[in-house]
Amino acid sequence: METVNPEPGRNSALDSKHELAKEETKGKILVQDDGALNDSTEAELTKINLMRTLVESRGPSSKEVDDLMIRRFLRARDLDVDKASAMFLKYMKWRKSFVPSGSVSPSEIADDLAQEKIYVQGLDKKGRPIIVAFAAKHFQNKNGLDAFKRYVVFALEKLISRMPPGEEKFVSIADIKGWGYANSDIRGYLGALTILQDYYPERLGKLFIVHAPYMFMKVWKIIYPFIDDNTKKKIVFVENKKLEATLLEEIDESQLPEIYGGKLPLVPIQDS
Repeated sequence: METVNPEPGRNSALDSKHELAKEETKGKILVQDDGALNDSTEAELTKINLMRTLVESRGPSSKEVDDLMIRRFLRARDLDVDKASAMFLKYMKWRKSFVPSGSVSPSEIADDLAQEKIYVQGLDKKGRPIIVAFAAKHFQNKNGLDAFKRYVVFALEKLISRMPPGEEKFVSIADIKGWGYANSDIRGYLGALTILQDYYPERLGKLFIVHAPYMFMKVWKIIYPFIDDNTKKKIVFVENKKLEATLLEEIDESQLPEIYGGKLPLVPIQDS
C-alpha cells in the first residue's frame, strides 16, 4: 500500500514538533511497568516516546492508546517516526468515523455472519491464536463493501480479544478449497487487506494459503502488488501433499483444527 504522508501543509509544523519532542524525550526512556515492552530495542523505546509526543500534540485522544500500539505502527514503518505518526493519525480518524461506538455489533453484519466463513480455535507454538477463513463461503455482500469491512473489523477485534497476555499477533489459514469465480470479490479482498495493513499493522504473524486452485492464482496476481513487503514475507503457499506436515511445524497437533489432522473442532468467529 502507498505510504501515508502527513496532511498537506502540515509538514513544517510536524517537523517543528518533531524537534521539540526530541528535546523533551532526550535522556528519557520510559518502560511500562508491566514489562510489556521488554523485548523492545533502545531505539524503539526512544522513538515510542518521541512518537507519542507527536501524535498527542495532534490528537489528544491518542493518550488513550498504550505503548504497544504505538510500537506496532512504528515497526510497520521501519521506525520512521514521521511516517508512523501519519499512519497512526489516519487510523485514529478512521476509527472515529468507521467504528464510532467502539465496536461492531453482530446485527450490523448479520449476512456475513450467516455465511460462517471465518472460524477460530487453538494457538500456535508461539502462543498466537489461529483463525481459519474459507474463501468458498464468501460472496459479495449485498449490503455493500462497508458491511464486509465491518465484518473484517469484527473478526479482527474478536481475534485480538483472544490473544494471551503479551501476545500481539495471530496466525491465519486461508483455505481456498472449492473457490470459484462466484466467490471472487477483488474489492472485498482489497478492502480487507487495507484494514489489516493500515489499521491493524503488525498483527499478522503468518498466513498459510492452502488448497489454492489454479483459477485463484489469476486473482492473486491482481492482489499481490497491493501487499506491502512486510506482509509478503509472512505469506506461505502450502502444497496439498505437505499440508499437515507444514502446519504441524508451527502448530501442535492438540491445537491444530481437526480438518487439517489436528484435534480441535473449529468455532465460528461469532461464537468464540
